[in-house]
Amino acid sequence: MTATTAHASLYTIALQRLDGTPQTLADYQGQVLLIVNVASRCGLTPQYAGLEALYRQYRARGLQVLGFPCNDFLAQEPGTAEEIQTFCSTHYEVSFPLFAKLNVNSTPRHPLYVALIAAQPQASGGGGLRERLAQKDLLPPHSSDITWNFEKFLVARDGRVLARFAPDVAPDDAQLIAAIEAAL
Repeated sequence: MTATTAHASLYTIALQRLDGTPQTLADYQGQVLLIVNVASRCGLTPQYAGLEALYRQYRARGLQVLGFPCNDFLAQEPGTAEEIQTFCSTHYEVSFPLFAKLNVNSTPRHPLYVALIAAQPQASGGGGLRERLAQKDLLPPHSSDITWNFEKFLVARDGRVLARFAPDVAPDDAQLIAAIEAAL
C-alpha cells in the first residue's frame, strides 16, 4: 500500500457509528483526527475525560476525536452499543463521535487499524505501561500491534497518519498537545 493509497483508503473504509449508522471517515476529510481505541473497564478509562476536554477545546479549530470501542484487551469493553453510549455519556459526558466496537488486534483486524498500523507501525511516548504489560505477559505478539486500550493515532487534514501515541500518553500530555497544535 503506497502512502497516497493509505491516505485515500482511510476515508473510504466502511465504519459504523455506535448507533448502527454506516459512516466513513470521508465525513471528516479536511479535519485533524485523533483516533483512539477505547474501553469502559480499563485502568486508562479516565482518559475519556481528557479526550472530551481535547475535543471541546480544539473542535472549533478542526479537531475530531473519534472513539472506537474495543474488547481485545482482557475483555475490558464487554458492553453493548447502548451500554457503551450510556456509560460514556453518564460518567464522562462524552460528546465526541463513538463508533461500533471493532477489532484492533484480534482476527479479523478491522481495515481501519490495518491502515493505521501500516502507516505508523510504532507508538511513541508513554510511561511504564509497556513494561508492566510485559511483566504480566500481556504484550501483543507483534511489536507493531496495538499495545492496549487508548492508543492514539493523529491524522492530518490531508489523511496522512502523522503520529501514534502509546496508551499511557494522557490526553493532556505536552507531546500530544504539541502534535495536535502543529497539525491544526
